[in-house]
Amino acid sequence: MKILVAIAFIAILASLASALMYMMRAPREDGAPPPKGNMATALALRVGLSIVLFVCVLISWKMGWIQPTGIPPGA
Repeated sequence: MKILVAIAFIAILASLASALMYMMRAPREDGAPPPKGNMATALALRVGLSIVLFVCVLISWKMGWIQPTGIPPGA
């Protein structure tokens, strides 16, 4: 499960980085603006991956595959 979470987190960061690259891209040499929609697609992919990761962690917790750690309830 740790490997799945790590891979998903890396994919989320890669999607965010690609959105940054689309945003920072300069206009083409012929004066036409860069194609639109690429940045929005990358950000939508990031949101989708984040939701899938959250649901997978929640299902894994409910199935007993992972156990929460940290502050005990009522402390």
